[in-house]
Amino acid sequence: MNAVKVINHNDAAAMIGITPATLRFWRCKGKGPRFIKLGESKQAGVCYDPADIEEWKAARKFASTSAATVGHPGDA
Repeated sequence: MNAVKVINHNDAAAMIGITPATLRFWRCKGKGPRFIKLGESKQAGVCYDPADIEEWKAARKFASTSAATVGHPGDA
């Protein structure tokens, strides 16, 4: 079985091109790429599968600005 390589919160934000604070805000609002919760408590850390980030970014590609005004997959 192949282990999935994951990245931390800061590396995920850099991969998207945003600040870690923005990624944290998006996560609290149910937006952004899927993440993995590393525990049951509210304070438990998170990590990201780079494949999920690439999938999220691919779903947000548009050919025009008018097409981009439609709801985005994964946005609440």
